[in-house]
Amino acid sequence: MVKRAGRRLAVIATVPAAVFLTLGLSGAALAEGGKAYQIDLAELNDSGSRGTVMLSLKGNQLTVQIESEGMVPGQPSAQHLHGSTKGHDFHCPDASDDKNRDGILNNTEATVDYGDINISLTTTGDTKATSGLAVERMPVADKQGKVSYERTITVGQDVVEHIKDLHVVQHGIDRNNNDKYDFEGAGKSELDPKLPQEATAPTNCGEVKGAAVGSIPVGGIETGGGTAQSAAMPIVMVAGVAVVVYAVTAGAIAVGRKRVAVLPGRTQTPGGAA
Repeated sequence: MVKRAGRRLAVIATVPAAVFLTLGLSGAALAEGGKAYQIDLAELNDSGSRGTVMLSLKGNQLTVQIESEGMVPGQPSAQHLHGSTKGHDFHCPDASDDKNRDGILNNTEATVDYGDINISLTTTGDTKATSGLAVERMPVADKQGKVSYERTITVGQDVVEHIKDLHVVQHGIDRNNNDKYDFEGAGKSELDPKLPQEATAPTNCGEVKGAAVGSIPVGGIETGGGTAQSAAMPIVMVAGVAVVVYAVTAGAIAVGRKRVAVLPGRTQTPGGAA
C-alpha cells in the first residue's frame, strides 16, 4: 500500500471487509456540495510505480492530491490529466500498445489509448496542455522515489461535466536503473529530442472511476499494466470527514463510539434509517 503523507491521505482503518481513506480537504468539499473521486495509479513500462489520486471538485475549483511511489529518485515527474471532455472513450494503455515492440511504451503509443493532455499538473504557473513538458515546473521525487502533490486549479465547465472521462498519467522511467534520466537508457524522446525517452515515457496511469455520495460500487476495470480495480469508489461522510470505501461487503465498522453500517445498496447512519 502506498504510504500517505500528512493530512493528504491517512489510512484510519484496514480490515478484511473494507479499507477506508480519510481526506479532510475532500470532506470539506463534500460537506459544501462538492464531489470527490478516487484514482488508483497502476504501473506502466514495468516501472514498479503506483499511487493514489484524489480529485475534489467544488464548483469550478479542482483540487488534485497525488501520493505516488516507485518514481525515479530526485527526478521531475511530468504528470497530467489526459482524456476528452467531448464524449470520446479513452482509457489506460497496456503493454500491447508498444507497437514497435522495442520494449518501451512511449507517450505517442500510449496517447492512442489515454488521449491528449487536458490539464498539466504543474506545481506553479499555468496548467495548460502546452505546459505538458514544462519539467522545471513538475514535482520532483524525493530520495525514496516518492511524489507528494497538491494543487487547486480553476477548470472550465467542460472539465466539471466530464471529470470522470479523464485520467491521471505520470511520466518518467529508469530503464537502465541508474536513478536518473539519461539517453543511454532508452534514447531520445519522440516528443522532444532534447529530452531522454526515460523522462517522457509513462510510468503509471489511473482512470477516474469515482462516484459522488451515495453511489454504489459496481464491476471492475483494468488499468494499464495493473490488476482489476474497483470501478466506483463511493464516498460517505463520517463525523464531517469524507470516507472512501473500497471492496464493500456486508458488515459494520466502528468509528469512535458510533457505528456506521455499509450494506450493498444502501448506507446506514447512526440512529437513522437508510
